[in-house]
Amino acid sequence: MKFKNIFLVLGLLLSFSCKTPSDVYKIEGKNVNVNDSIQAKPSIESFIKPYRENINKDLDSILAYAVDTYSKSDGHLNTAIGNLMADVVYDEADPVFFKRTGAHIDFVLLNHGGIRSIISKGPITKRTAFEMMPFENSIVVSKLPGAQVKELLDYLAKAKRAHPISQLKIVLDKDANVVESSIKKLPIDFNKTYYIATNDYLINGGDGMDFFKASEEVIVLDYKIRNALIDYFMKTDTLNPVMDDRFIQLKD
Repeated sequence: MKFKNIFLVLGLLLSFSCKTPSDVYKIEGKNVNVNDSIQAKPSIESFIKPYRENINKDLDSILAYAVDTYSKSDGHLNTAIGNLMADVVYDEADPVFFKRTGAHIDFVLLNHGGIRSIISKGPITKRTAFEMMPFENSIVVSKLPGAQVKELLDYLAKAKRAHPISQLKIVLDKDANVVESSIKKLPIDFNKTYYIATNDYLINGGDGMDFFKASEEVIVLDYKIRNALIDYFMKTDTLNPVMDDRFIQLKD
């Protein structure tokens, strides 16, 4: 019995010693396309169904009404839908910013590409806000020196794109030079600093807006642009945004 136990121990030691750090294991994977050919599992579907119905009911609850259809391609340097988004960010975020800091937002700058959907004529719902802004972008406020505000104006003049702005006015001459600029109808003082509401993508230099990297301070409001849109829709009966003269180019 003693020798039998010794042989058993030796056998076990030899079996473990066969595996060394140099052993190679091959793991294979394959792509599985998720499409309509995959049948739903009834038990999972019945579990999810009430949640899906509740979410859809919430998303499709009518909050307001749009008198027309609006697209970000409707205008040259400013669009009705872009003006609406920028104005909403100003109107909804400024009270939050003031309560937190005792200061007011001076103007808003967002990006043209951040508008991901049209607003269709008719009922406005929470789903409208999710379609316009499917990303998780949040509102942040940059304390920006006047020198970088000048860079901001030059950027917009060169881009000649309808990046949404609010409380800021820019006039270009026929050669795309800035000939007039104001904030809340007052001439810009490039020796001052200004509080600019934007999003957390642009504040890090997104879309080439590197001037935001010189921010003296960045105040995070913990307020998503999508939620600001929803808050605005909930207290607005009718949407009727327009293109205006906040960013224009003179012909002569």
